Amino acid sequence: MRTALITGGVSGLGRAAAVRLETDGVRVVTLDVADGADLVADVTDAAAVRAAAEEIGPVDILVNSAGIVGPNAPLWEIPPDGWRRTFEVNVDGTFHTCRAFVPAMRERGWGRIVNIASMAGKDGNPNMSPYSASKAAVIALTKSLGKELATSGVLVNAIAPAVIETPMNAATGPEELARITGLIPMRRVGKPEEVAELIAWLVSDKVSFSTGAVYDISGGRATY
Repeated sequence: MRTALITGGVSGLGRAAAVRLETDGVRVVTLDVADGADLVADVTDAAAVRAAAEEIGPVDILVNSAGIVGPNAPLWEIPPDGWRRTFEVNVDGTFHTCRAFVPAMRERGWGRIVNIASMAGKDGNPNMSPYSASKAAVIALTKSLGKELATSGVLVNAIAPAVIETPMNAATGPEELARITGLIPMRRVGKPEEVAELIAWLVSDKVSFSTGAVYDISGGRATY
């Protein structure tokens, strides 16, 4: 039985991925700051992530779903602490978990990592510069790590969703949410279960010749 660690696994895309992987017989361990997680830890805390890795032991699958939207305002009105916090969760958190869990995957010669990016990381959503920039960093991190691990049996890919019906997006202002939903040709938001299907495929044996790639799930919004 394979083991998956899913950060941000208590709600949203992380929760949907956990439910979906369990149907494939995967043992799922959730790591989140919220109550109800198998391990309560903050991905921005490198020591806490290392401790979690020691407690869990080697995992076969890592899904980095922990994330925040951050401040919603023009760039010149973004407070520096809001900018830093967005990067700490979205980028540093992904770095910390990959750094903690990749070595054992390399030793075992098999692993699957899926990092949750965003269409905002490609397009740049106005009034969401911290989020957009942080998700662009996740995409670049994925590409670099995918190349570094290309001959190891460990595959690293990212997904770039458009607006998905999650608690995180519920916190987005109604005007901004309506604007970015209007960019989707399907004229609707996505469902967490739809994203979970893509994640389940990417962490399976069915994917064997793709790494460092970005998979869009955007209802037709993606342009490149």
